[in-house]
Amino acid sequence: MTHIPVPHPNRQFARKMRRDMTPAELKLWNEIRAHRLMGLSFKRPMPIAGKIADFACPAKRLIIEIDGAQHAEAGHVQADRRSDTRLGLLGWTVLRFWNDDVLRDIDGVCQHIVTAAGLAAEDAARYARSSAATPEEHRP
Repeated sequence: MTHIPVPHPNRQFARKMRRDMTPAELKLWNEIRAHRLMGLSFKRPMPIAGKIADFACPAKRLIIEIDGAQHAEAGHVQADRRSDTRLGLLGWTVLRFWNDDVLRDIDGVCQHIVTAAGLAAEDAARYARSSAATPEEHRP
């Protein structure tokens, strides 16, 4: 992936967002961090094309946004659509989840992310087998 310089204010805002996560963002981060979700690698928050994504998986070009109630307001809905369209033109897929969905149904949210990442049932089974393997099984 090509490196695009990030303006200093965006970088500072991303750092602030890392420190001040909402309960829903923290819950999802605990599920996806450190390759916990099917081996996918996520970054949080990540500046992409002038926007700061809540979470991004660069390898799968997948962005996850956790939205609060303000995103249901007309102005936010239109801005989110424009942003999603622009990111889509750059090859990114944007998944949006409401805070409440993350807090009440984290397993469903994670399943949706895995599906969107294109990981099939065979991949899940293979990952589960390799994760359950003992250290001896990994030796050549």
